[in-house]
Amino acid sequence: MQLSHTNVRPSRLAVFAAGALASAATASPRVLDITVTSEAGQKLASVPTVEFRPGSAAGVSIAIDPADVQQTIDGIGSSFTESSAFVLAHLDPERRREVIQRIFGAEGANFTLTRTHIGSCDFSVEGRYAYQDSADATFTLAPDRAGFNPATYPGIMDETYDLLPMIQEAAEIKRAQGDEPPRLIASAWTAPPWMKDTGEWFTPGSPANNWQGTGGSLLAEHERTYADYTVDYLDAYNREGVEFWGITPVNEPHGNSGSWESMHFTAESQNQFIKQHMGPALRAGGHGDVRVLIYDQNRPDMQTWADAIFGDPDTAPFVYGMAIHWYGHTEDVFAGEIQAVRERYPQFPIIHTEGCIDNLGTEAPPTGIADRDGWQETDWFNNDAFWWNRNATDWGYTAEWADGGANHPMYVPVHRYARNIIGSIDAGVTGWVDWNVVLDAQGGPNHVGNFCGAPIMIDTDSGFVYETPIFHVLAQFSRTIRPGDTAVGVTTNRADINRDALHACATTNADGIVAIQVLNTTKQPIDYTLELQDHVASVTIPANAVQTVRVQMEK
Repeated sequence: MQLSHTNVRPSRLAVFAAGALASAATASPRVLDITVTSEAGQKLASVPTVEFRPGSAAGVSIAIDPADVQQTIDGIGSSFTESSAFVLAHLDPERRREVIQRIFGAEGANFTLTRTHIGSCDFSVEGRYAYQDSADATFTLAPDRAGFNPATYPGIMDETYDLLPMIQEAAEIKRAQGDEPPRLIASAWTAPPWMKDTGEWFTPGSPANNWQGTGGSLLAEHERTYADYTVDYLDAYNREGVEFWGITPVNEPHGNSGSWESMHFTAESQNQFIKQHMGPALRAGGHGDVRVLIYDQNRPDMQTWADAIFGDPDTAPFVYGMAIHWYGHTEDVFAGEIQAVRERYPQFPIIHTEGCIDNLGTEAPPTGIADRDGWQETDWFNNDAFWWNRNATDWGYTAEWADGGANHPMYVPVHRYARNIIGSIDAGVTGWVDWNVVLDAQGGPNHVGNFCGAPIMIDTDSGFVYETPIFHVLAQFSRTIRPGDTAVGVTTNRADINRDALHACATTNADGIVAIQVLNTTKQPIDYTLELQDHVASVTIPANAVQTVRVQMEK
């Protein structure tokens, strides 16, 4: 079966809707609602609407062109990890269900696009596990449903809860409200060590290897073994009632210098692996409809990987699109890279599959990164001000081998999320997935100490659940950017304000509702004119805020 790439092209409903909107140039659009999440304390708050009037915009403005139909949206969401399940297992089942309801329920974030890890990753409680420990062993999903022993982990309230039950619980909530389960993407951080040339999960950097750690690569004789291993994984989850929407050959094929579970591919070796092994194995195993997403790492290199794999006519039929991450820069969305790939390969969707506030509160490692004031974050738990101000740094803050940290300045967590989602959609990305949806108050557990922020963080001692501002921003996007919606053209005129002050994107659905997402990164309100087909409305976005304006176009 050859995968269809129609997702990048607008559906006939969306085209019809766009055509209907275009023909309504003389009708007055009607603002349905305006929602704001802000540093001032608004959380998905409804604020008074505004009226449209005939006219054209001048000065600071956001002009929407619903007739400029772009990519079809795959969804917005977050990720299931063993660490998330472990933290949730510290709550009693009723309270835990309330948290999962907040994440996936219609009255909560209502996430639609998700991701999980195949085998262990850094966000595993103890790490270093697979479903098949040797070539002669039987494949088993036991690690994903074993639960956590309270004797080993005091504070566990439900010792049966684990990664698989968490995924199943989210699907139950979706089905109960009449929705399909969340679209789920699977990514392995590594093959089992016995399939790799190092024979290790990962080899950390050390003085002995000049800090050149590695995750190793697949042995040639185990390339098909690994492809069959992923098929066994899909089969096993299918038997548990879980269907996968997509899969990547491996997470971050450039590796992570041996810091945790990883496995290396080059663009060329991944191309050969998909063409000769993974693609044929998925089809032979009855999983030809599971969407293969190539690459799954940072945006600066995506053109190289697209040319190597999308450009190979023998590989392309096995591939759906590309997965990308955001860790190449704390502010730049790399819109030019995204647009270049879209222009050359318009039939292949691009999905952001991972981003988070990484290295949260961690000490600088001995790998060419110097400590300095502000490096080590503090006071993020139950403190909204942390997330709304320039308090976070990432892995490359002062990295001598990463432009001296020039691409990794200190940043505002909310801005990084909102700017990236808005800019990515505006550039052509079809879906956006956050990393761990739930972590503990420290940003873990993480078996190698790579603590990170999460939309929801829980004090496992007290059971206090903290919905960070990131959760409310993601929820605001997810509620109003739904699978099947279509991105449309946006022109933002910042006039005399700072280039980074105002960001906007827009999507429309088959009902003719346009959702405009706006970010104000400044400490002052911004007045702007919203223009929609020969009509304008005067809008104010509060200081340091994310705003969603939903407009019904009238015939």
